[in-house]
Amino acid sequence: MKRAFLRHTLLLASALLGLWFAPMAHAEDEAPDALIKRLSVDVLETIKADKAIRAGDMNRLVALVDARIMPNVNFGRMTASAVGPAWRQATPEQQKRLQEEFKTLLVRTYAGALAQVSDQAIVMKPLRAASEDKEVLVRSEVRGSGDPIQLDYRLEKTPGQGVGWRIYNLNVLGVWLVENYRSQFSQEINAKGVDGLINTLAERNKANAKKG
Repeated sequence: MKRAFLRHTLLLASALLGLWFAPMAHAEDEAPDALIKRLSVDVLETIKADKAIRAGDMNRLVALVDARIMPNVNFGRMTASAVGPAWRQATPEQQKRLQEEFKTLLVRTYAGALAQVSDQAIVMKPLRAASEDKEVLVRSEVRGSGDPIQLDYRLEKTPGQGVGWRIYNLNVLGVWLVENYRSQFSQEINAKGVDGLINTLAERNKANAKKG
């Protein structure tokens, strides 16, 4: 279980390129593909220009990711979807712990992946969506050395929240993050219950923190 968490999360995070570092100005009025493109370009430029990030300052990276990711992601929806049916049976305290531990797992892994960014670039695919759509699929590729990496996003319209579009799922190399974790979480919940899943996530986060 622990190895599966780390392996799949590293695959996803390495391709993500720390997308959520960019400023949030104009997000409420932006088209979803324009938002993804702007964030992607901005983060690549930020990483290349920031000496502390390039030097591997983990505390700085974690703080930046934590500060920037949440305004762009419906993390509550992501966690509930990843946990699956057991989410509705979980107590409010269990739901809170699940979201906190899942967030910590992904944020720290994203931060660890940022130091690996070098010459990658984002290429956007045509957006197939109507103006009235409330949920859309934005497709892109990460191109650099090696084969292109498929990186797709599912976003939802969130009017009146100052954000506009928020990410609630993503696809790397044909693997959707929420569905991938739902399978892993389901096995853990069936074996040890919701508290067992919380403990497994907490243990993984403690191990990651010790590694820096």
